[in-house]
Amino acid sequence: MGMFDHLFPDSYDNSVEGEDYYLSKEGYRVMTESYLVKRGYCCSNGCKHCPYDPKAKKGNRKLRPDVARKYQTP
Repeated sequence: MGMFDHLFPDSYDNSVEGEDYYLSKEGYRVMTESYLVKRGYCCSNGCKHCPYDPKAKKGNRKLRPDVARKYQTP
């Protein structure tokens, strides 16, 4: 269990280390771009891998164009 895991809601319990997040050297859980896209909205916390445009706008669901292309289904 990571240093700050108790701060995350239960929905994080099903996340997979290395796919949905990684632990920083300080013990923080850093959510991946893939996870943030799956979540479907911006939390406005300024996540390192925020895929939304504009970044850090609460409730935003508009993906950056480069991210939208990457996750499009053919």
